[in-house]
Amino acid sequence: MKRTLLTLFIAIATFACGNAQKEFSKESLGKKLITLDNKEIPFNEILEKHKGKVTVIEVWASWCGDCVKAMPKVKEMQANNPNVDYVFISMDKAFDKWQGGIEKHELKGDHYWATDGMKGEFGKSITLDWIPRYIVIDKKGKIVIFRAIETDFDKINEQLKKLQ
Repeated sequence: MKRTLLTLFIAIATFACGNAQKEFSKESLGKKLITLDNKEIPFNEILEKHKGKVTVIEVWASWCGDCVKAMPKVKEMQANNPNVDYVFISMDKAFDKWQGGIEKHELKGDHYWATDGMKGEFGKSITLDWIPRYIVIDKKGKIVIFRAIETDFDKINEQLKKLQ
């Protein structure tokens, strides 16, 4: 019985580690997001802008209670990791709601808007199933954390310390 459980545990751990996403799909890289000045930009250009820097991407929305609840932890993370770039991708339903959320919560970083929301093309391309969602990218542009949520700040902060 112990041997079976050990084998099962190793298989699950191997499968989980093997499924860790290390780069974005071609589909997601080509998706266009909207800038604060209402211009389109492909996701790959956003990533290119931050290459050479450790980057945290937060996918969020101003209407999301869990997103708002996590804002103090995001600000604490930013204060403790000032050399990290922060990219916020909103799933808001309207441009003005997105801009109002940035101002209301005083979010510091680069801001983009996925106009078709969580279930739209960009959301599907990154297998978005919950927000807030955090993605951590190393200086070489490789994903080190692909699917973190608001309860994973210890894991995110630990990874950021290793990467700087």
